[in-house]
Amino acid sequence: MTALVIAEHDNASLKGSTLHTITAALQCGGEVHVLVAGHQAAAAVQEAAKIAGVAKVLVADGAQFADGLAENVAAQVLALAAGYSHILAPATAYGKNILPRVAARLDVAQISEITKVVSADTFERPFYAGNAIATVQSSDAIKVITVRTTTFDAAAAGGSATVENVTAVADSGKSSFVSRELATSARPELTAAKIVVSGGRGMGSEESFKILEPLADRLGAAMGASRAAVDAGYVPNDWQVGQTGKIVAPDLYIAVGISGAIQHLAGMKDSKTIVAINKDPEAPIFSVADYGIVGDLFEVVPQLVKELG
Repeated sequence: MTALVIAEHDNASLKGSTLHTITAALQCGGEVHVLVAGHQAAAAVQEAAKIAGVAKVLVADGAQFADGLAENVAAQVLALAAGYSHILAPATAYGKNILPRVAARLDVAQISEITKVVSADTFERPFYAGNAIATVQSSDAIKVITVRTTTFDAAAAGGSATVENVTAVADSGKSSFVSRELATSARPELTAAKIVVSGGRGMGSEESFKILEPLADRLGAAMGASRAAVDAGYVPNDWQVGQTGKIVAPDLYIAVGISGAIQHLAGMKDSKTIVAINKDPEAPIFSVADYGIVGDLFEVVPQLVKELG
């Protein structure tokens, strides 16, 4: 029994999501191999080889993999699939773009966003926006799995895996890379941040949202938002936390002016410590908060910034 993890990377380094996925793969039992499909990705390959628990790193090198096009990476996975009992990828935009193609071609049922490995063929995954947990058992010969990375610890360094070059599949010709627009910020990336400060509809406007910036800067935090705030145009789409946004689990999550709809809670309730600031004492956010402040955010937030000095 051997598991294959599809590495998410930018050719220069592995994404943190890969480390969490490797932990899930190790819990499935058996050996763990990592596939690095990229172009001139020697640095990412060496990083993968040093992860504890990884037995082998498979390298598929070619210009057709340089930008992570799902059609090409999925074809590479399919070329290797017969040798594996489990194929795993992080439940990120990258993994979600690749694995459904793999599952469909293998004619197996994908198991999405697992949060726990019960045994080699049984897994837990959330549904109903995280309000219920399903235990799923698969009889498929090859289990195709995406991993909700916030619920698994990152795999540690300290390994010495062998590195093996595999024959790269040809470019499928079904898609081509056009351009990439990257959001730049001096603050930490939202899904990797240790502290997140999020605002909701209660912020009232795009201008008022700026009251959170000094708090985030004092804490070295990333900034997020509820879907209501994003839909209202207060902040960019890539700030959205929730079922249809980004899933985060920082050490500290500060929710300001967020009522706490279940769709938002699904994206942040695994945070280690949750602080909620809302003027409505009946707001659902308080049901998951470790600390709650009932008050006017326009008074409370400046006071917090002052106390942080």
